[in-house]
Amino acid sequence: MLHPIIKSMPKTVIFSFLIFLSISVNGQDFTQIAGKIMERDSIPEMAFAVVTKDSIIIKKVLGHHKISEIDDKSDANLSDYFHLGSNTKAITSFVIAKLVESEKIDWNTKFFDLFPDLIVGSHTNYKHITLADLLAHKANIQPFTSGAAYQELPKFTGNKQEMREKFSQYVLTLPPFDKGNKYNYSNAGYSVATLMAEKVSGKSWEELINIFLSEELNIDVAFGWPNRNFENQPFGHWSENGKIVSIYSDNDYNLKMAEPAGDLSMNIENYAKFIQLNLLGLAGQDNFLKSRTYKFLHTASDEYALGWGNYTKNDEAISEHAGSDGTFFSYSQIDRKKLIGYIVLVNSGAESAQLGVFEMINHLKNNKK
Repeated sequence: MLHPIIKSMPKTVIFSFLIFLSISVNGQDFTQIAGKIMERDSIPEMAFAVVTKDSIIIKKVLGHHKISEIDDKSDANLSDYFHLGSNTKAITSFVIAKLVESEKIDWNTKFFDLFPDLIVGSHTNYKHITLADLLAHKANIQPFTSGAAYQELPKFTGNKQEMREKFSQYVLTLPPFDKGNKYNYSNAGYSVATLMAEKVSGKSWEELINIFLSEELNIDVAFGWPNRNFENQPFGHWSENGKIVSIYSDNDYNLKMAEPAGDLSMNIENYAKFIQLNLLGLAGQDNFLKSRTYKFLHTASDEYALGWGNYTKNDEAISEHAGSDGTFFSYSQIDRKKLIGYIVLVNSGAESAQLGVFEMINHLKNNKK
């Protein structure tokens, strides 16, 4: 029999309350589980959260900013930023969706309707690509998912916005990348879509992110790696000769050409706020965006919508995305039926760290010790 206090609660609140009780009991267990995974997989720092539309049920950060510090006292805290990698795509799509709702652009707007002068020299297969095509990876733009691809580019000059514009013009001259799949994943496609957003808004992508997220939603973000923005922040890590090493801010690796596809950083609190907005929208509640817009972002097409992968399996309807530039790894998952989200962020992009992230997600989902 339910406690009288619980019986008087609305069903959605009861669900969140029971989850909270269960996770509160096992909160220490999750910390211990995370610690074991981190030790086994050489993950210096991990942040994780479980989110409903009504509350952030659990949020934890543990570990160290650098692998060399793992024997010292933990310096992890909730203000630590983690690089989101390709989980930035959902944020870029979210920002562009606001422009669509403001009627500055439409999902079906064709790229060359905004940039008719660029059609000369562009590959003919791109003639009719739309904003939605680009964000859903249906424009067959070359992927640019490896560092080697960027090293082969011509040297573009100017500020970041100008360089992205030149990069976008360049990729449109390349032959299509079509493997016959429902979608063909492309970081470069997000740069092309961003060029459209910048054209209709008169603002750079960076300005749009700052206005909509930082100013209007009080969701703080950083562009690029945490340790390139602030002191006392997590370093990224990758594997060199079988050893996990810290990547310093002066490393020449950068994502300037494809920042809208994968170069934002957030702390767990702010990223959880973003996930919560999505949960509210999927629950039918208008907020920064209308509910129907959230549903479009998550389910506009099978397998990959706009910034979110999706699938249905058994009794689950899942939206998910993983992100990594090789130095951090992020993963978020939303159960659209149960309206609950799971987040795990780590400051290592090594394969072992990625496997550890998915293991941690499974523990959070299954609430197992």
